[in-house]
Amino acid sequence: MGVSPMCITAVAAVALPLTGKMPVPPEGVVFCKLWDAKPRERTVMSEDKLRVGFIGLGIMGAPMAMNCLKAGFPMTVYNRTGSKAEPLREAGARVADSPAAVAAEADVVCSCVTASEDVLEVVLGDDSGIIAGVGKGATVVDFSTVAPSVARTCAEALAQKGAGFMDAPISGGDVGARQGTLSIMVGGEREHFDRARPVLETMGKTITHCGPSGAGYVVKLCNQILGGLHLIAAAEALSLAREAGLEPEPMLQAVSSGAAGSWMLKNLAPKMVAGDDKPGFFVDYQLKDLRLADEAADEFGVSLPAASLAKALFQAASRGGYGRCGTQAIYHVLRKLQGD
Repeated sequence: MGVSPMCITAVAAVALPLTGKMPVPPEGVVFCKLWDAKPRERTVMSEDKLRVGFIGLGIMGAPMAMNCLKAGFPMTVYNRTGSKAEPLREAGARVADSPAAVAAEADVVCSCVTASEDVLEVVLGDDSGIIAGVGKGATVVDFSTVAPSVARTCAEALAQKGAGFMDAPISGGDVGARQGTLSIMVGGEREHFDRARPVLETMGKTITHCGPSGAGYVVKLCNQILGGLHLIAAAEALSLAREAGLEPEPMLQAVSSGAAGSWMLKNLAPKMVAGDDKPGFFVDYQLKDLRLADEAADEFGVSLPAASLAKALFQAASRGGYGRCGTQAIYHVLRKLQGD
């Protein structure tokens, strides 16, 4: 029985890339070498060609989007205040007129807004939300800090369109956003995490898959409890040093490299000393996050007494006129307790 040319070609086609050698042919049969035996190397260009959308170009979102654009990802952006999109337009991004229009041009759609209701509007808005333009197989990534229930709502709705949702709140402040060194805490399906990771790596240094939908938001609330309490501890330590007649700089130098050191102490305590209230992260945003932590504590039946104290002090700062100042302005509240 003869061997068909199609079968012979198939044998050669399989053997060449696997072994790099031509198989020994049956007697009287000659194989043709169809291509070079060296296996082709996989490239990462498919990742580089992911189209990225970014919605919300505030203190954090604008530099995050810029880093992604500079890394070579084609980008479409949208911001409610259109003027904030101009630097990105000048750098080569397209500017769309709605979240839906961004989603229609993107494989990975990112958002970075303020509150739970903002995320729901941006993602699920009937006519102009991401869901109205998102394509099958796309991944939506939200960098906001909002209620964990928002993640489940968005994930379920987008799944009906064949798209994925990841809650991916960020930490590291405006400095981390500009330098691309943010910590990103991600909740959602691993498949979508792996697909979007090349995009996330343009914005963050520590990128952690924390679990299913909502896990990222919960971990960020843990982060905000820690950050708020660290700030209050720094403010109290400075107050004690001041009342004891000490210069603050030597005290900070002595404790910052020890067990009591923290990012807040290193980066924001010097601003407290200098009276620099310029925002990297607003007092009102920290207060919002601590309220979310309080709500999550009620949902999960957890007692958080220190976080409740932090919430009260940040509320005092907000009511005292420091809401749009940086979180280091909590120092003013502690000083007022001393009668300043």
